[in-house]
Amino acid sequence: MAAAELSIIKPINPTTKFGRPTSKFNTLRPHSPSHFRVFATSQPTTTTTSSSATKPRPKKSVKTAIKETLLTPRFYTTDFDEMERLFNTEINKNLNQSEFEALLNEFKTDYNQTHFVRNPEFKEAADKIEGPLRQIFVEFLERSCTAEFSGFLLYKELGRRLKKTNPVVAEIFSLMSRDEARHAGFLNKGLSDFNLALDLGFLTKARKYTFFKPKFIFYATYLSEKIGYWRYITIYRHLKANPQFQVYPIFKYFENWCQDENRHGDFFSALMKAQPQFLNDWKAKLWARFFCLSVYVTMYLNDCQRTAFYEGIGLSTKEFDMHVIIETNRTTARIFPAVLDVRPEFKRKLDRMVEINRS
Repeated sequence: MAAAELSIIKPINPTTKFGRPTSKFNTLRPHSPSHFRVFATSQPTTTTTSSSATKPRPKKSVKTAIKETLLTPRFYTTDFDEMERLFNTEINKNLNQSEFEALLNEFKTDYNQTHFVRNPEFKEAADKIEGPLRQIFVEFLERSCTAEFSGFLLYKELGRRLKKTNPVVAEIFSLMSRDEARHAGFLNKGLSDFNLALDLGFLTKARKYTFFKPKFIFYATYLSEKIGYWRYITIYRHLKANPQFQVYPIFKYFENWCQDENRHGDFFSALMKAQPQFLNDWKAKLWARFFCLSVYVTMYLNDCQRTAFYEGIGLSTKEFDMHVIIETNRTTARIFPAVLDVRPEFKRKLDRMVEINRS
């Protein structure tokens, strides 16, 4: 689950009955990495150094959780009893088990099993990142790790709860939780390059959970996975064409990484096709447009608060976001009953929201 996700619904306490849950983009104008503005949401942390006579070596500090706002990544829970009914093969005759079995075989292949292997280049690059850019990179890793870990928790619980009702769908959810855990762990290792770490076990217990009905999970998570694909592949292609902005090696992993996001989105597309009531009436059209709007606005506002990060890797934040929105919208139109009109007037309204958010 990518970092740009829906974050506008009031969270609930996790102790409720629901449980715990070649790119045309090369036309972008590279920015100079020499000017940065910082919009940090996390509290500052300090690193501890050794008092020995040898050269002090920083110890890893536990990173404080990011401050929760309307725009921070959230943890989700849902009505698992309803999920069990939706995927009961005896109740729902629209379930295409052959399609799910084909998807399961693809997930079992685990194309990225050996992809997320670190090397000394990570720490060396992190040590060269200084000042405001270092702070904004830490925030990027922290928010991304939190979002991926959120996906892990949700998918793991769905895999557990659906095991008896629909073992094939349950196993796919479990394999997606594997992917999300791998992503979160890789990002948390990245934080260690900056002598920090997120306590993911503490987050599991301490964070509030946002409740979504199953159909809202489908809309929001499909969008989150597909928008994640377009963000990762766009950054990868941009940096491949402009290697002078490759300041940290994690971006070199984005080409394969984004295929995990794409596969997850394809699975949610199959889930929605198996639930035509979520796609074929006027209410479905309204909800589809609402979730498109919410996800696009959340990403745009978040990124415009963090232009230093995108400038640091040579991107124009707004051009990048509009490219991602247009491509995600085009992809989403293949399954959603309605999507947004994202022509220039839409961008003008987004920019107006950015101005309001800053005031």
